[in-house]
Amino acid sequence: MSSRDAVLSLLREEEGFLSGQDLSRRLGLTRAAVWKAVDALRGEGYEIEARTGLGYRLTAAPDVLTEAEIRSFLGKTNIVGRELRCFQELDSTNNYLKAQADAPDGTAAVADSQTAGRGRMDRSFQSPKGQGIYLSVLLRPSLPPDRLPPVTALAGVAVCAAVERVCGLRPGLKWPNDPVLNGKKLCGILTEMSLEAETGRVQSLVLGIGINAGQRPEDFSPEVREVATSLLQVLGKPVSRPRLTAALLEELDRAYAALLAGDLTEYLAAYRRLCVNLGKTVQLLPFGGGERETAQAVDIDEEFSLVVRGEDGKERTVRSGEVSVRGLWGYTE
Repeated sequence: MSSRDAVLSLLREEEGFLSGQDLSRRLGLTRAAVWKAVDALRGEGYEIEARTGLGYRLTAAPDVLTEAEIRSFLGKTNIVGRELRCFQELDSTNNYLKAQADAPDGTAAVADSQTAGRGRMDRSFQSPKGQGIYLSVLLRPSLPPDRLPPVTALAGVAVCAAVERVCGLRPGLKWPNDPVLNGKKLCGILTEMSLEAETGRVQSLVLGIGINAGQRPEDFSPEVREVATSLLQVLGKPVSRPRLTAALLEELDRAYAALLAGDLTEYLAAYRRLCVNLGKTVQLLPFGGGERETAQAVDIDEEFSLVVRGEDGKERTVRSGEVSVRGLWGYTE
């Protein structure tokens, strides 16, 4: 551990002041090295109060997506986030992890910005610097492909749980996998799977999540502004991105454990509670063209597909790869 990290760790643990002498003694550093570490931390945006006769006290930390900041909030996880890689900028966190052939199960990549963020159907996902959480997790489940379709739904539930823990807000879920607040999109989720050609065995699954944290309306392009929101807009105050990232990693770890165990009962019940479409009339938009259809959303089946009742009164199941769903008058309503 560097002297900078060691000093920061002790300052985090202490509620009050720590003298330079105590820091020097406990870390085996010279007083000059302690001062240099404090100065470096201040240069990174940490607010450290210094008082003669008392020492140093950490009063505020910057809202940065570094490993040190995220891990300061992160509890123990079994798989997801044990290896955490943080970047100022990537083209795409999903692209980065797909190129990491030797990365272990549960490796997470976090970027402060993306230059080529993507959503479903290869749509662009706006990823401005300092305003969102752009995170991907590499999973290597020893499961057949037909056990993996619920992954994006589990991720949606995990996002909602993390936001509720940190912000006190409970997002809804627009089927199949869009966390929403006040009828607007808060988060995008994209899952990409790689199969071994000869055996059909799952090589890897990359789960990408982008959360709008600090955007103001003017930060979105005009077309996105109509359907997107951010935590800042809803809360009226900033949210700690490293704290929310840590909570998200913990919730994803729980969801992954449930997937591996084959028991999704808790997540299916949570998804049904959170789904904003149930009981409402929706529009079904077929991928690849075709006529829009109006139907009633009546249930979520055990594979997290949407059960709808058509105008003819007959019920059928639609899957996320077949159609997109919108409200009659807007994104969700």
